[in-house]
Amino acid sequence: MNHTQAGLLTGLVLGLAAAFGGFGAFLLVLVLGGLGLLAGRFLDGKLDISALSGRDRG
Repeated sequence: MNHTQAGLLTGLVLGLAAAFGGFGAFLLVLVLGGLGLLAGRFLDGKLDISALSGRDRG
């Protein structure tokens, strides 16, 4: 299991534990799962956030 998978799984589990039931819980789990996925992809080096900062690496 790589960091991307672990981050996604962690976000989903925490979302389910924090908000169990209803449409609001579904949205919270969706957001936390997405954040976990982004964190995992960043740790795996597959997400380049330098483009978001507006600075060049050059």
